[in-house]
Amino acid sequence: MIDEMIRETEKELKALKKYPDAKLIEIIKEVGFECDLCGMCCTRQFNDHVFLLEKDVEAMKQIDASLITPAPYYEFCDQKGNFYVSGYSLRTKEDGSCVLLENNRCTIYDKRPTICSLYPYMLHRETDEEGNLDWRQISGLDQHGCYHNEITDEDTKVIASDIKEYEEAYLEQQIAFFKKVKEHFKENGSRHVKSVYDRQIRAFEKGKEIVVYVFHNNGLELCRISKEK
Repeated sequence: MIDEMIRETEKELKALKKYPDAKLIEIIKEVGFECDLCGMCCTRQFNDHVFLLEKDVEAMKQIDASLITPAPYYEFCDQKGNFYVSGYSLRTKEDGSCVLLENNRCTIYDKRPTICSLYPYMLHRETDEEGNLDWRQISGLDQHGCYHNEITDEDTKVIASDIKEYEEAYLEQQIAFFKKVKEHFKENGSRHVKSVYDRQIRAFEKGKEIVVYVFHNNGLELCRISKEK
């Protein structure tokens, strides 16, 4: 199972590196996104969570360690009920908005995480509503913000480069996580058990504290969490 996940992610990383820069640049220029300060992209209405790259985690810890939490959608759960996830995300408030959002403004705008500075541009493959796997370049198109603004060639190239750098770093982090979990499972005689995963998630939803091992600095950090009220 894990070996297959590693192979598939490595395949996607290889494909990402081959994705034509010219095509991505053309899309960016055509979209011409400009923020209108509505704050919607910082809410659960449009974005489920803000996944943090390793460098983003360290930056957030420098500001306030309580800003981060294990990313949702844990990839694995062993027979003892311990979860494993590929990284951290930003915390959210009770209403689902980012913990750093105040009066529709980011309180650390100049130090915001990488993905926040690139949004709504992205470049990864995902399945659409009809089950077709294809590249997705934009998030939340025409749902908020302003579009079809003019972007200089220089700025467009920088955006495209930053997008590919982020997506490559994300996939590399995923691959390293899978390899670390494989190593951890082998050393501890552990394995992923779907039935235990489902049972623990149900218990978590009812308020039970769970153990989550979060991948960070090429290791697995133990976190104990319970559902936030």
